[in-house]
Amino acid sequence: MTNAALSHIRVLDLSRVLAGPWAGQTMADLGADVIKVEQPGKGDDTRHWGPPNLSRTDGETGESAYFLCANRGKRSVCIDIKSAQGQAQLHRLIAESDVIIENFKTGQLADYQLDYTTVSTINPRIVYCSITGFGHSGPYAKRPGYDFLIQGMSGLMSVTGALNGEPQKVGVAVTDIMTGLYATIGILAALAERERSGLGQHIDMSLMDVAVSTMANQASNYLVGNIVPKPMGNAHPNIVPYQSFATKDGHCIVAVGNDSQFAKLCDAIGWSSLAENPRFCTNQQRVANRDALVTIIAEAMLMRETADWRQLFDELGVPSAPINTLDTVFTDQQVLARNMVVTLPHPQHAELKLVANPIKFSRTPIRYHRPPPLLGQHTSDILDEILE
Repeated sequence: MTNAALSHIRVLDLSRVLAGPWAGQTMADLGADVIKVEQPGKGDDTRHWGPPNLSRTDGETGESAYFLCANRGKRSVCIDIKSAQGQAQLHRLIAESDVIIENFKTGQLADYQLDYTTVSTINPRIVYCSITGFGHSGPYAKRPGYDFLIQGMSGLMSVTGALNGEPQKVGVAVTDIMTGLYATIGILAALAERERSGLGQHIDMSLMDVAVSTMANQASNYLVGNIVPKPMGNAHPNIVPYQSFATKDGHCIVAVGNDSQFAKLCDAIGWSSLAENPRFCTNQQRVANRDALVTIIAEAMLMRETADWRQLFDELGVPSAPINTLDTVFTDQQVLARNMVVTLPHPQHAELKLVANPIKFSRTPIRYHRPPPLLGQHTSDILDEILE
């Protein structure tokens, strides 16, 4: 691992569930030595969030698929942070580490002498990343925060789903995932700054902050145009046509990003004249006359099967896509060509398949050197290291 990008960095991952572990796994993929600190006997809550669970060679139930998705590359040590001995052990580890990731309730780690104020006196170079629902300030700071709650509070659910339908969350915990990625960015920036100052710092990451931030163009539509966005199904608020359409045998996504692509779409559906129609010739006009245009395209799309449309659109240069299920995703030739599934040996399973890291380095490639750890799998090794 010496040629990995972060092979010189040690991370203590005190987090559980998804946002924090996702940041820790990303750091591990980049080559950091990530030590997952878990409570004896229980460990990360998600170890038990099944089914599905890994089928063990001895016939017993293994870790949940949920746990496995976010803890690759780490070493697991069981330390009781409530005990004086455990706190002393962690203080020894902190003295030799670069990063801490934690997602305890705001202020809780002060009870265990593991808050940033205490930790920074032990190791002034430590980069300490706290992940909470609402951050360490503001009226909601003490509230618990979960992805589903944040999707609702941040406005994400207000723009997801069909118009006049029941509010819908996204099918993946995107707020947790995005917080994990923003946390990683913050940690890497703090490590880079440390090269100049010699000092670490505290990073206060909030799921709510991240969710509001990643409302992106929808938030800007409100702040700039005073428009309160509403759910539009699969349509786009600022681009037309940019949505899915029913076909003879299913659905097809059409994503027209400019006027040239729109003209090609019009040729494909047998309505070349639409590209010259002043009601539709620019995107601004297409947005203004959305309903009329979408009705014409929708009727035309019903005339062919999805595969036929996809072939024709590819030939003409019209951006389009099928709506895949995961079994189709992982047999897609592009996904296979990009090696987006990685297989790792596991002590209780012949081979474990996981989704690969999407970062492609030219010189310091991602290394998949450890499967997600068993609870306390590396306790003896790690304690021996710090007690030497």
